[in-house]
Amino acid sequence: MGSDDANTILRMASLATPMALRVAVTLGLPDRLHDQDLTVDRLAGDLGVRPVPLGLLLAHLTTLGFFERTPTGYRTTEFGENLCGDSLTTVLLNLDTAGGRAELAFTELLHSVTTGQPGYDRRHGRDFWADLAAHPPLRESFDRQMAHRLRAGVPHLAAGFGWGRFATIVDLGGGPGTVLAGILAAHPATRGRLVDLDVTTAAATFAEHGLEDRAAVTAGSFFDPLPAGADAYLLVDILHDWDDEHAHLILARCVEAAAPDGRIVVVEPVGGRQAGTEMDLAMLVIFGGRERRVEEFEALAADHGLVLDSVTDAGGRSVLEFRIA
Repeated sequence: MGSDDANTILRMASLATPMALRVAVTLGLPDRLHDQDLTVDRLAGDLGVRPVPLGLLLAHLTTLGFFERTPTGYRTTEFGENLCGDSLTTVLLNLDTAGGRAELAFTELLHSVTTGQPGYDRRHGRDFWADLAAHPPLRESFDRQMAHRLRAGVPHLAAGFGWGRFATIVDLGGGPGTVLAGILAAHPATRGRLVDLDVTTAAATFAEHGLEDRAAVTAGSFFDPLPAGADAYLLVDILHDWDDEHAHLILARCVEAAAPDGRIVVVEPVGGRQAGTEMDLAMLVIFGGRERRVEEFEALAADHGLVLDSVTDAGGRSVLEFRIA
């Protein structure tokens, strides 16, 4: 192996830059230096950190183009502005948010590959969902993360599948209600109900879109009995968060609640279609899950008497429609 190849591999494997970016966003450096030049000493005093280590952090990120030196300190560059404000990027990089905290589970990848178990529990002492329940700010940041992830794709998802066939849709684990609100707005004859552990944000979302008369919220878990008799039970980015054992429990609840001619609709980045290999590893270390392929979904669903009717790509995800055989 040549020295160039070795250096390339070492750069790919280095944790210095990924962690430097996360620490900078967590400290709010890009926003603080966006409209003003500040010295390291001034910044360190404002943040309550040590000036010499902070200077090392800023120096490294300056070599990468996120900050620039000025006669009076440091300033965020145009490139560095991508780390400012509230965006999917900043929500995922901030170590105080659910997304940033979850990424630290990658330090336990060896454990996950060896055992098939998530690394999150090993890193943080409890599983991801228990961590969110114990820390409301983490739950709030996770809802923001999902809203950011889905926002661009929801209009395409709402228009790219025949949701209007369903008089009633139950959205399971839909968080802030972003997807269900988009579907209901595009299909005025459809009514919806969102089921999640905390429905406060979802209620606000429906009110914001003027959907209170067609959207209801129910506090609950998709592992418990579900509202019965709906035409469709919707699982958006749910099953990939769980291993097969828990995925079977979720599907069993859906089939138990569905009308005889009801449908189970799974929306996810499906393996071999939209899902990338990096996301596969993320699902593993955080949840012990994975981005299943179409044939894996079919095998999973068959145990519950479900037959795959169609697969439609829309909004950066695949929509798998199952009927009860």
